Amino acid sequence: MPQGPRRRRIGDIATGVILGLLSAVLVVVVIAAVNPWPSAMLIRSLFEQGARNTVAEMSPYVPTSGVGAQHDITYGDAGADTSLDVFSPEGATEPLPTVVWIHGGAWISGDKRDVDPYLQMIASHGYTAVGLNYSISPEVTYPTALTQLNDALGFLVEHADEYGIDPGRIVLAGDSAGSQYASQLATLVTRPDYAEKVGLTPSLTPAQLRAVILNCGIYDVSGIPDAPGIGGWGFRVALWSYLGEKDWSATPGGRDMSTIEYVTADFPTTWISGGNGDPLTDGQSKPMAKKLQGLGVDVTTVFYPEDEEPELPHEYQFHLDFAAARSALDSTLTFLGTVTAP
Repeated sequence: MPQGPRRRRIGDIATGVILGLLSAVLVVVVIAAVNPWPSAMLIRSLFEQGARNTVAEMSPYVPTSGVGAQHDITYGDAGADTSLDVFSPEGATEPLPTVVWIHGGAWISGDKRDVDPYLQMIASHGYTAVGLNYSISPEVTYPTALTQLNDALGFLVEHADEYGIDPGRIVLAGDSAGSQYASQLATLVTRPDYAEKVGLTPSLTPAQLRAVILNCGIYDVSGIPDAPGIGGWGFRVALWSYLGEKDWSATPGGRDMSTIEYVTADFPTTWISGGNGDPLTDGQSKPMAKKLQGLGVDVTTVFYPEDEEPELPHEYQFHLDFAAARSALDSTLTFLGTVTAP
């Protein structure tokens, strides 16, 4: 074959491949404009890799003995989505104060396994520690996960004797989106008109819920529609997925999940923290702490100077190679000892 036609044929093939790729990209872009799934799956894959790395980073700090585990206990009817893990000191014979932890993941990713190492550390200090799974979005939308988490709390109270739980000394904890859930559940427990508005009957009483632990959370979504940069885009995708509407801010869920607007003086004693390198600290955690303190709630804050080095990222508390993360764990354990005292 003459060189000229051969080159033209190769050029035609390359052009076809490029046009095919551009067409595929265009299809993805068009779909992403009308459906959150493609973008949500991309974010999820990135978060899942980060979670695997964080679990590996925590592993050297996990006690090698002395903590018993019961995995994948079913509390609902949605399979693995409605399951939980329980950790407690080996040999414990009495019900123990209990930390119930809700994992993060921007409402669209995450698993209880991501926090298991941290819960084993907490359990080694004389607590029952429970990690909860729940259905993530966009597979389900609000209020499915919130309802599941409320059901999980009811299950734990109902089966308290079986799992070494003192139902009168429960601390609700979470990280990132899990902190939003924890704050919303605590608001349900302590504000009856809010529970009626949301349409859930709380599974805990105010007397049972001793305190909350809020790590790197989000408590006010009102500014997210106009939030700049890739972070703002990511939150909009996550909330579109979670709330089921592209214009999610106008939905009941979008209204009700900003717990900073609903907390009262009856909100539980609170431990709250965020890293100096986490944009959610100044925009979310510090305003929430200030709001609670203004209401007269007993609040323990763990924040850092702007020039703290190394800079502490989102979810810094799990990066135990940081001295600040180890100090935050010590602070958490001190707080638990105070709020769960008989």
